[in-house]
Amino acid sequence: MPNANLSRLLSNRISSAAALMVGILLVLVALCAVGLLGWHEYQETLRDDSARGELQARVLEDHATRSFETVSVALTYLSKDLVRADILGGSVRADALLSQALVGLPFVREIGVLDASGYVMASSLAADTGVRVEMARLGVLPVPGQDKIGRFEPGRSLAAWAAGAAPAQAKVGFIPVTRVFTTRAGQNIQLVALVNPDFFANFQLFTLNNDQNSAYLLGFQGNLLASSGPAAGAPGSNMAQHPVFRSYLPAKEHASYVGTGAVQDAQVVAFRLSKSRPLVVLVEQPYANSVWRWFLSMRWFAAAGLAMAALLVCMTVAVRRGLRARVAVDAQLSAARLDLVHREHELRVLLKSVQELIFRTDRMGAITFINDRWTALRGQSLEQTVHHTLVQLVEVADRDAVARLFALPGDAAVRLATAHLRSGDGHLRRFDFTVVPLRDNEEIVGFAGSAVDVTQRFAAEQALQHQLGFAASLLEISPTPVATINARGNYTSVNRAWEEFMGLRREQVIGKPGIAFMEVADADLHAKGDAQLWRTGGTLRYELKLHHGDGSRRDVVVTKVLLPGAELGASLLSSMLDVSEFRMAERAKDEARVAAEESSRAKSEFIANISHELRTPLQSILGFSELGMVRGRESPKLQGMFSDIHASGGRMLALVNDLLDVAKIESSVGAITLERADLRGLVQGVLHELSPLLDGKHIQLLCQLGRQPLIAKVDPTRFQQVVRNIVANAIKVSPPGAELAVEAHLTDDRRICLRVRDHGTGVPTAELEKIFEAFVQSSTSKDGSGGTGLGLAICKKIIDAHSGSIVANNMPDGGAVFSIYLPARQNLHAETMF
Repeated sequence: MPNANLSRLLSNRISSAAALMVGILLVLVALCAVGLLGWHEYQETLRDDSARGELQARVLEDHATRSFETVSVALTYLSKDLVRADILGGSVRADALLSQALVGLPFVREIGVLDASGYVMASSLAADTGVRVEMARLGVLPVPGQDKIGRFEPGRSLAAWAAGAAPAQAKVGFIPVTRVFTTRAGQNIQLVALVNPDFFANFQLFTLNNDQNSAYLLGFQGNLLASSGPAAGAPGSNMAQHPVFRSYLPAKEHASYVGTGAVQDAQVVAFRLSKSRPLVVLVEQPYANSVWRWFLSMRWFAAAGLAMAALLVCMTVAVRRGLRARVAVDAQLSAARLDLVHREHELRVLLKSVQELIFRTDRMGAITFINDRWTALRGQSLEQTVHHTLVQLVEVADRDAVARLFALPGDAAVRLATAHLRSGDGHLRRFDFTVVPLRDNEEIVGFAGSAVDVTQRFAAEQALQHQLGFAASLLEISPTPVATINARGNYTSVNRAWEEFMGLRREQVIGKPGIAFMEVADADLHAKGDAQLWRTGGTLRYELKLHHGDGSRRDVVVTKVLLPGAELGASLLSSMLDVSEFRMAERAKDEARVAAEESSRAKSEFIANISHELRTPLQSILGFSELGMVRGRESPKLQGMFSDIHASGGRMLALVNDLLDVAKIESSVGAITLERADLRGLVQGVLHELSPLLDGKHIQLLCQLGRQPLIAKVDPTRFQQVVRNIVANAIKVSPPGAELAVEAHLTDDRRICLRVRDHGTGVPTAELEKIFEAFVQSSTSKDGSGGTGLGLAICKKIIDAHSGSIVANNMPDGGAVFSIYLPARQNLHAETMF
């Protein structure tokens, strides 16, 4: 017996020890399971954050690449239009074309055309035309036909760029996209688009949808173009020391890692390199946020694991103690009941925090439970609402629809309805109700349901429908023929202007291919343009002739743009502009120009011929008058008569010579031979020639031609003719003993200015422009001296032939000043060396 008791005691002890060991083993297994689950959740959290970052980087990279590709395509077509139309000589039309292109590029601040020296020849902002940008700020220019994305530059426009942005404006800037193209004259021109970096920053904020994450758009060399988020950097700063540039690029085009990012704290970094542009997109998420999300996702699992371990410990203790541990078991049971109460309390708190209405009713629809959202909505306590039916709480017009939710017959598992509830402040709100019957042995004992507030969504849908209707009406009343075409080439819609232009009703064309209503040549042109647009996107514009509804063929400019679509698919929006009258006007203008040139040529030939015919008898008159003057020395009266004849013949010959000069200058062949020369020597030669006239009237000459060479391309003989005429006129009108000033200098816009200033009677203000017209003399010089009125007209035509200008102005202290402007050329020695 003692042995039996001892063996029983040993057996009980062994069983107790085994139970303890098994309990400890189970606890360790539970803790290991929780630990493994936690490690797995940690890895999954990091993978999810990395995958999210890579997806966001891909979206941002695709957006940036497409945006710059759009700018590139726009610049390509702009350069072709500028070369094709050859309109760089006229800044108004170029500015209009740039402004029109800017309409389709909302993220571009400005588009400008610059020559090789940085001079802004045209701009979408007319105020920027004429400024000069340092070419060094554009960096290394791309080859003709290519484009280049530059660094971030401060300022909002080319003018601000040229002037240099103030430090306070450092955060406001643009990203220059430069394209070089060659004009018909062989000149390389830069087409520069100023891209708004805020466009990318705003899209980054929209894509990230998180105020703790950061995104960066950088050049391949690490220069920051745009950024967003709490760790956003200063635009234009360099991030070449970022681990992505030091350890990953260019070996990997896209990847993610956990480590150092733009800031010192640990980050979940994802990056992606653009395949077609030198762009890199970085997306960084704080590593602490990932750890916090992992902790939130694991807290209930950890609590459950600890509870399981505690339960196992308790069970082990219970097994060891057996029936003697009844009190402990009861205590554990009480703790479990308290835990259940606690969990039920948490469930109630969860229901209170839900923003939707959650309710339960009896089988008649009377409310037995409703969450606290009702109190926030109606301002009524739960006690005031319980035992009322839901039908009584909604608006009268919706009560029938709500009553059908609680109909006892019917097998519908889920019942839906839309009704309106009035909030505590009196506003009417729209709700979508969902009700599910509660059954006991196939008998409905009550209902459970929820209600979602869809007021704002319904208002947004109504506004969207109104906007769509307004857009459709606006398109219908538009005077421009507009149509949409799907990917199969079939018409999907046309407006009234299109019907009137084509002479077809929309019922005849909707759903049918567009080529069915065109000639073969026109159909081929449309097909090629549509194929290109489907491939590249953007906007396509071309001109062709189409049959009008009245049977005539009209010149039409067709503009097409690709409209992206999701459910209905993408489509092409096509508009037509009838330019027949414009083309007719161009042809009429060309014909008128040809006729005017022919008339001018005939006039010039007539003047030349009649002048040559007049010179022959005039030479005879002058010759015989000179002979008469020699032979009439013995008779003063006879000699005076021959002197008068000779003077009149001389004036007549001067008039004929002037007419010949006018005819030569206006002729299509011309008599202007340009060569590079220093204007100072030509002017000094004329002044030396006229020195006897200056000495005869005791006029003091003040000559200031400067020490620097004044190099220009001129016809020396013709240029000296102009200077001789201007200076001779100044001597003629100057009183004896007066001063005559001749000075020349180089202006700021690289032009040579030659000024002749006299102290004569001046020119009446109303005649300052007219004196350069043929056969027109100033009223102050009509003294019967025999002037023809052709001198200044010839001077103006000569200067015009030199691409210069001549103007006259009166001086405040008396007299007049004549200014001659000519384009300056390079230094004579440098030109020769070249």
